[in-house]
Amino acid sequence: MPDPTVLVILAEGFEEIEAVAPVDLLRRAGAVVKVVALGDGIHVTGRNRLTVHAYATLSSVGDLRFDCLILPGGPGVSLLRKDPLVLGQIRRQIENKGWIAAICAAPIVLKDAGALEGRRYTAHFSVASELPEALLGERVVCDAWLITSRGAGTAVEFGLMVVEKLFSREKAGEVARSISA
Repeated sequence: MPDPTVLVILAEGFEEIEAVAPVDLLRRAGAVVKVVALGDGIHVTGRNRLTVHAYATLSSVGDLRFDCLILPGGPGVSLLRKDPLVLGQIRRQIENKGWIAAICAAPIVLKDAGALEGRRYTAHFSVASELPEALLGERVVCDAWLITSRGAGTAVEFGLMVVEKLFSREKAGEVARSISA
């Protein structure tokens, strides 16, 4: 069985921990992770001025299929919401029965794409007014093909849940042990 493939979309202003922690954990597990930039260039700067060198731009990915799509939160979510390529990628994941993982404010992008209907999910309290059904007391919620998490403080748990769903509970435990003190 080939290693799982993961697409992570970064927009200017993304929350660094919410992107880098899951990417790191997934790569430790053996996933093939493609980090792509939402804009025209391949350098994306997060909310705390950490600049990431992306693999490619989202527009260059085309219709490639991925086992999982990850959307980090942060102020960059407003750009994710406006971009039809992002909404198209989410809808493609749903059609292909692929995993979708969103953290912090990013579940509002899933709402825009119609991906939250009938699903249990959590999100950051800052978007609670747009997501009144969010289980704000939960750190990570997995429902069917959807994984959501509250924010930067839950980024490692979120990443380990993605590892568990793409690989196994045992692999997630192995990765968790490899990073513990």
